[in-house]
Amino acid sequence: MAVWLTALKLVPWGDVIEATPQILNAAKKLMGKTRAGGADPAAGALANAGDAAATPVEAQIQALTQRVAQLEQEQRDSAALIESLAEQNAVVVRAVEALRKRSQRLSVAMWVLGMACAALGVWVLRQA
Repeated sequence: MAVWLTALKLVPWGDVIEATPQILNAAKKLMGKTRAGGADPAAGALANAGDAAATPVEAQIQALTQRVAQLEQEQRDSAALIESLAEQNAVVVRAVEALRKRSQRLSVAMWVLGMACAALGVWVLRQA
């Protein structure tokens, strides 16, 4: 239990809390686009393309071009969100690694102290 508390103390919570609103906004934006993407925007663009000069093929091309641009933007947003999460994960990994090293040092120190106490006990018993 104490190990987890120490690990949590090593995490730079200020940085995590500072980045949380950006990540939350990006996630909400991404989810909103994903939900809004359920309707076929190409069909909506075709229905709204009542332009007499535009042929159905041109309207389809325009709608598909808009959809590709929208998907590219969603992909960029997703990549930014993933990058931010990866940076936070790296911070946590560094904190856990530091904790692992401290735990190893503490184990060695406890072993040395235990051996010293045992040696001291033997010495005291011999003196008596």
